[in-house]
Amino acid sequence: MALAKLGVVVLDCPDPRSLAGFYAEVLGGTVEGDGDWVDLKVPEGSSLAFQAAPGHVPPKWPAPDDSQQFHLDLVVDDLDAAEKGVLALGARPLDAEDRSRTWRVYADPAGHPFCLCAG
Repeated sequence: MALAKLGVVVLDCPDPRSLAGFYAEVLGGTVEGDGDWVDLKVPEGSSLAFQAAPGHVPPKWPAPDDSQQFHLDLVVDDLDAAEKGVLALGARPLDAEDRSRTWRVYADPAGHPFCLCAG
């Protein structure tokens, strides 16, 4: 049984609306929102999200020692149960201070960040 389903792939960037516009031209779809978080709803029903990242440094590729600067939002029915599951699989918490939020941030076993988000 799966612990979660994929919510959205989020790309950090200096200008979310501009980058969403680029991908809208590439993929089609509708850009929604403004400011620090912008969504791109693509025609087949999936989405990409773009998040403002002050001081953004573009990733270098291929460069195994540099960040690819994205994270996964994974939608779950029960944050506590999903947290126990991902920790048992080798994830580690990155942002455990605020337990009242509807999301929690972890690193996968290779160090890539992802969020568990209440669905």
